[in-house]
Amino acid sequence: MKQNITRKVLQSHLIEGKMVAGEEISIKIDQTLTQDATGTMAYLSFEALGLPKVRTEVSVSYVDHNTLQAGFENADDHAFLQTISEKYGIYYSRPGNGICHQVHSERFAVPGKTLLGSDSHTPTSSALGMIAIGAGGMSVAMAMAGQPFPLVMPKVINVKLTGKLYPGVAAKDIILELLKRMTVKNGVGKIIEYTGPGVETLSIPERCTITNMGAELGVTTSIFPSDDITYEFMKAQGREKDWKELKADEDAEYDELIEINLDELGPLVAKPHMPDKVVPVKEVNDIKVSQVFIGSCTNASYLDLAKAAAILDGKSVHKDVSLSISPGSKQVFEMIARDGILLKLISAGARILESACGPCVGIGQAPQSEGVSLRTNNRNFIGRSGTKDAKVYLASPEVAAASAITGVITDPRDIEDIDLDAIQVIKEPEERILDDRMIVAPKENTEDVVIKRGPNIQPLPLREALEEEINTAVLIKVGDDITTDDIMPAGAKILPLRSNVPAISQYVFNGIDPTFPKRAKENNGGIVVAAENYGQGSSREHAALAPMYLGVKAVLAKSFARIHHDNLINYGILPLRFKDKNDYERINQGDILVIKNVQKQVNNGEFVIVNETQGFEINAYATLSDRQKEVITSGGQLNYIKKLL
Repeated sequence: MKQNITRKVLQSHLIEGKMVAGEEISIKIDQTLTQDATGTMAYLSFEALGLPKVRTEVSVSYVDHNTLQAGFENADDHAFLQTISEKYGIYYSRPGNGICHQVHSERFAVPGKTLLGSDSHTPTSSALGMIAIGAGGMSVAMAMAGQPFPLVMPKVINVKLTGKLYPGVAAKDIILELLKRMTVKNGVGKIIEYTGPGVETLSIPERCTITNMGAELGVTTSIFPSDDITYEFMKAQGREKDWKELKADEDAEYDELIEINLDELGPLVAKPHMPDKVVPVKEVNDIKVSQVFIGSCTNASYLDLAKAAAILDGKSVHKDVSLSISPGSKQVFEMIARDGILLKLISAGARILESACGPCVGIGQAPQSEGVSLRTNNRNFIGRSGTKDAKVYLASPEVAAASAITGVITDPRDIEDIDLDAIQVIKEPEERILDDRMIVAPKENTEDVVIKRGPNIQPLPLREALEEEINTAVLIKVGDDITTDDIMPAGAKILPLRSNVPAISQYVFNGIDPTFPKRAKENNGGIVVAAENYGQGSSREHAALAPMYLGVKAVLAKSFARIHHDNLINYGILPLRFKDKNDYERINQGDILVIKNVQKQVNNGEFVIVNETQGFEINAYATLSDRQKEVITSGGQLNYIKKLL
């Protein structure tokens, strides 16, 4: 069989299973990454296993989310992450060194390797020809322990790129076009592999934009070939020795084909409040903007900021607009300072933020009430910006910069005195600033390392083994596309509590129903009922961990997002699916649902749920491998792995 790149990398890392779409396989993980919003729980899980060191080739702990230190909590967590990294042989990227995905692609990503990260945008590094997958922190902890990573073998979708982007059109528009076609629901169980002559026209930062935002499709990951462009990028990073060519065989087989002619693309924008609500910029070009943000792990490269600066050069940000810019890494920050790009941005009136996630996860720069914020982020979920009634649009740096000047959403091609042809050919400099002093390398002798634990760092809660009967109420009934932000909000107020599950659990479903935690406690837990694509978005396992702490026994939904489905299993919550989706309409919040002989039904994968309140039966099923059945039975992944070890 002629092999595509995806199958080549998976085959070389296959530990168990057959590479048949829909069947569970397990693969060896070479590298892991965590960030500080998910890292503390991942390392507490790893620590509980009792191993002296990580068993990966490279593991990196990044601090990029919670860098705003309004209280002791974030600073305490940083001290914990640094000392636990020293203890267990993990690289530690200090606050200010940059966003994990930007830094990892610069300094650690290797073609042909596998990477598992406790952040849903880990696939960014797949731009360099590796299989990089986002997962919950518990899954990453298991990978650090040397355990193979289980996943359902995805279908491989060939996205064939032809043509070349015209001036004013960006890589962001390629992934927005794909989101418009596939939506946020239709990527589950798939890997996207980019092929075709259009690939050769895209730099590594442009490919990173595409693989990063591919997470919004729900795919397992996206991947580009490792080619001459990859080599030149790695050579500039001083890492050419790690490069190898990785291309699909001629006439390689794929499960599906999607063709995108880059010649036909124009600037696009995603409207509130979902990344797939994509329209041409010209359809919304009369909408006034009060805020613009250029940054995030999607669009904070040197290339992105250089193009934005070229548009802003000699101009001034509109009087009604606040423009903020966040370089993706310290390397990018230093290089834009060296090359005069930073001066152009500041001169135009931009507010320069540190190299961190910041506004993308609601840490600062919340828009004004009912404000319109145009951002280069990958997500625009309601309330994620920190202002619930704000309207967040997503676009390229070129559209964002043009809009900052005019005060309305603007196609950069409509501004007459901008030389888009010159901007289109801007490239990253061959001479990079290579300085890894903000990365603390692992120590050889760790016996004297004392792990620092602030008072906000609480032990990881566990649940008991699976009960034989579930008899409890429907605590909440929610609709389609419920995100992990909806379940467990982020932001400057809540994220500092991520190491304290009892405290952060008081915010579960805070934006939908603030009474949820109180009712869950009074009811001794319960069941969540949901519609399609439950748990999409961030990989944050707190969206499963905190409900588990509150006593949630099961989630009954029409369908699940991949990472959240696995996170529920990791924490012993049954992920049940309606056999007849019409039954969703018949259930009300407060109904008492009963599942008897639970263990037997888990083993069969088929469930009969009695709605005692209304007097009818619901047929459901769970897509659980034999391993996942044991995990659920044990009360979660940590209990299960501790027995194995």
